[in-house]
Amino acid sequence: MRQRRTTTARAGFTLMELLLVMAILVILLGLVAPRFLGTQKKANIGAAKSQIGLLKGPLENYALDMNGYPTTEEGLVSLIELPSESEREDQWSGPYLDETSVPTDPWGNEYQYEYPPSRNQIDRPDIWSFGPDGEDGTDDDIGNWSDDDEDAS
Repeated sequence: MRQRRTTTARAGFTLMELLLVMAILVILLGLVAPRFLGTQKKANIGAAKSQIGLLKGPLENYALDMNGYPTTEEGLVSLIELPSESEREDQWSGPYLDETSVPTDPWGNEYQYEYPPSRNQIDRPDIWSFGPDGEDGTDDDIGNWSDDDEDAS
């Protein structure tokens, strides 16, 4: 009679196979991660520029109703609630933003606001984000003054 040979199934992976798969994953991660992080930074910068641009419309509506932009002290919050010391309550037709609070930049910081402007060449408020580093006056600040300067020419 013939004896049947039984094959045993492998119970798992060898250590060498696991190390090889892990090495491949580390290499792939090393190639993909820097590109993803660079893309995220660009996306955040684009989002900040878009949000700053979107604040322009509500500010212009406010200026039409109130015969001027909010002061630096009143800030962007005046787009949501009537400035506390306003003598022109009957003119305010807000809220001018759909949100219940002023949006923050993609890094979680408040947008900065200044009126009268010190950076714009035309009579529009300065609106800016401190950018990824969260510090004012650095090269990564994102503001509306460059866009407005182009409009003025």
